[in-house]
Amino acid sequence: MIKLSLLKPITALSLLLVSSYIVKAQSPEKPDDNRFTKVVLQQKLEEPMQFQILDGGKVLYAERKGKLKIYDPATNKMDVIADFAVSREYVSKKGERSEGEDGLQGVILDPDYAKNKWIYIYYSPKDVSVNRLSRFTWAGGKLNMTTEKKVLDVVVQREECCHVGGGMLFDKDKNLYLSTGDNTFSRSSDGFTPIDERPGEAPRDAQKSSGNTNDLRGKILRIHPEPNGTYTIPEGNLFPKGTANTRPEIYTMGNRNPWRLTIDSHTGWLYWGEVGPDGSNSSESRGPRSYDEFNVAKKSGNYGWPYFIGNNQAYRYYDFATKKSGELYDVQKPINNSPNNTGLKELPPAVSAMIWYPYAASEEFPVMGSGGRSAVGGPVFHKSDFANAKYLFPAYYEGKWLITDWVRGWILAVTFDENGMYKSMERFLPELTLRGPIDMKFGPDGSLYVLEYGNGYFKDNPEAELIKIEFNGGNRKPQVQATANKTAGALPLKVKLSSAGTTDSDGDVLKYEWKITKGGMLKQTFKTANPEVQLATAGVYKATLTVTDPHGAKNSKSVELVAGNATPVVKFNFTKGNSSFYFPASIINYAVSVTDKEDGSLADKRIPASQVSVAINYLSEGYDLTVVAQNQNQFDVSAQYAKAKALIKKSDCNACHAVDTKSLGPSFTEVALKYKGDKTAEGKLTKKVIDGGSGVWGDAMMPAHSSMSTNEVNSIIKYVLSFSEKKTTQKSLPVTGSYTTNVQPDQPNKGSFIFRAAYKDHGTKLAPAQFGEDIVVLRHPFVLVNNTDNANEISFNDNKSVATAKSKGAYLQLNKVDLTDIKKIEFIGADNVSAGKIEIRIDSPEGKLIGQSSSKENGSLNTIADIEVLKGKYNVYFVFTEPSARLKAISMKNL
Repeated sequence: MIKLSLLKPITALSLLLVSSYIVKAQSPEKPDDNRFTKVVLQQKLEEPMQFQILDGGKVLYAERKGKLKIYDPATNKMDVIADFAVSREYVSKKGERSEGEDGLQGVILDPDYAKNKWIYIYYSPKDVSVNRLSRFTWAGGKLNMTTEKKVLDVVVQREECCHVGGGMLFDKDKNLYLSTGDNTFSRSSDGFTPIDERPGEAPRDAQKSSGNTNDLRGKILRIHPEPNGTYTIPEGNLFPKGTANTRPEIYTMGNRNPWRLTIDSHTGWLYWGEVGPDGSNSSESRGPRSYDEFNVAKKSGNYGWPYFIGNNQAYRYYDFATKKSGELYDVQKPINNSPNNTGLKELPPAVSAMIWYPYAASEEFPVMGSGGRSAVGGPVFHKSDFANAKYLFPAYYEGKWLITDWVRGWILAVTFDENGMYKSMERFLPELTLRGPIDMKFGPDGSLYVLEYGNGYFKDNPEAELIKIEFNGGNRKPQVQATANKTAGALPLKVKLSSAGTTDSDGDVLKYEWKITKGGMLKQTFKTANPEVQLATAGVYKATLTVTDPHGAKNSKSVELVAGNATPVVKFNFTKGNSSFYFPASIINYAVSVTDKEDGSLADKRIPASQVSVAINYLSEGYDLTVVAQNQNQFDVSAQYAKAKALIKKSDCNACHAVDTKSLGPSFTEVALKYKGDKTAEGKLTKKVIDGGSGVWGDAMMPAHSSMSTNEVNSIIKYVLSFSEKKTTQKSLPVTGSYTTNVQPDQPNKGSFIFRAAYKDHGTKLAPAQFGEDIVVLRHPFVLVNNTDNANEISFNDNKSVATAKSKGAYLQLNKVDLTDIKKIEFIGADNVSAGKIEIRIDSPEGKLIGQSSSKENGSLNTIADIEVLKGKYNVYFVFTEPSARLKAISMKNL
């Protein structure tokens, strides 16, 4: 007995370990990201809001401005099937009209659509202040507006307003859920709860709507539509039918702007995103900072707004008349004493959000990032919801909730524990950034469909599109690259086509086929990966490469070729001065040459000098050569703000601001003109962006950007303020002349001079005009070690600011360096360690020795070398003769 009792715990432990191993071994693995493919279905949509997927892959979607459209994958076309006359404006206190959120908000098919052909529309009629849920009969083709049956009206205010909601879905019992916003102007509440109880301020009091048990706004409603166009109330809503001062349609209350509902098909639980207010900081006298939320309702409940936010963080009562604060609201017993309340005074206890996140990085949910926010929601994935789906997501995502954010553009996969409580989250396809995702759901084919509104409120964004994300669990399509060594030339045009860069994630042996077409007619076919093509007739051709794997999966890419017109050859020639580096106050003599096979040249005067664009600019910031090359006749000085534009693109700025048109906030041009001439503006605005605030441009609240560095924000502000400068077309410089580099940057390795010459030829009857240019960048002569082109036997510190020689013979390399006028080279040591003796060689590490450091500069750790005077460009090697020597920078000198 003793032996058996001793064995029992050992056996139990062994079984536990074995079972744990089995569970772990059977846990599905996360699929490779390259098994997912983004497929663009339609582009340049016009304020898309909500969509539904029909049989055959057709997509029905609503545009806020009133159009109901359908996309047909068979024709790849989008057709308008209805155009609703909708209210889209609100009126301010001053009587000014502005664009609002109302309009055509949602569309959904009846669960029995195949039989009854009913669809439901949620929209804002133009002639009455309601948001209306109506049923229509639609059997394909145009929508017959006379079939409308008005199901439910949500009475709303059209004064200073917002927050419409509008999401719809059906559950398995054919109950219809409809989300409604709190319909409250919140921009005068300093980012805290809008509970203004002063006479005449009802539009600014969310207690009239979200906190009102007798009002349909700020709710998720649940009704059961009946065949005659009416509805009944399902069991389990928040207030039983007949309860005084309540509306029985209410399933959840205390919502600010509930967005994109979804139901877990296995549990019946309701999930949604909740768009929160705009406050960046908490206040002892007012309450918590603002959060967006992702919520779950396992049953009906009160989700707290406008008294609580996030994980039930309470606001204080605030008297807007006296500007005095009262007590914190009680989570267990919220009381609505507002004079604008028509419902119960004592409300149900508040339910905490499942996920909540502020503008700043969240401590609880760090993967959500920081910046602007607008929670959208998304679907819960279950494999059993799909039958024979071609692109079915893998088992790894079983039971996970896929959520997105309109501003941040990510998709996150949320994992729950066995009780349906939050467990973890992770990025889905981290390299994918959506642009204003506003609705997301799985289609019958298993793909994840996403409707992207674009970045910017109340306008047709060119980036707005309908996409789907397909999963391929088996053989993957090849990823194709197609290039040509030249894309234009005189007749006969010989072109080497290349498939370099084409890959296959499965490692398959691929077959290549190039088809050369002209005007849609096939001209030549090649079965090799990198053929040489000869085109004898002038015109525009398309060379299309199709790559096929052994399983039949194929992919294609094309390159355009222009035969019969050669690209002009443009060259900036330096007759005096260095063509790699600039030195302060140095004179550079230049001469531009242009030769075109059809037009002639500058030299023979067949090309007039006036048709050649020449520009020289000094940029104290980084430059973007793509921007520099965009316009033949004008150098885009905003290239110097490439860093700022990249930061704006990454941040939430474009969601609220445009360059020259007003959005939710003022345009960049308006801001620049307002602060023109104000020498303190740069510092003030930098601080304002970091801290957040409101009041300068009305009631709109700008969120804090505390996660951005002062330098980053300052870069953006400099760019914004530049719009006050009158933009004029820069006159072209002469094709032959001299230029003095009279700008000396305040920091080493920062500034650059950009020399650019360009010419666009005249084209021919059969071949379009071609564009040639030459861009020479003169860099600062102080070269940091991390800006060298190659290194051998060199170790770098973490930020690559210091290079250390591992052995004798280690080297750093600069490629194609012009040595004209360079007489000395100084080596700057680091960390109290001398750079030591360094040899300067050309062409190879063992090539010709043109100099070596021998003396220390001014008694410092730096050493300096006299070099042989040379002209022309060379690959230059800086060879260390002493192990452990440390180097920070290399400085070229022309003295």
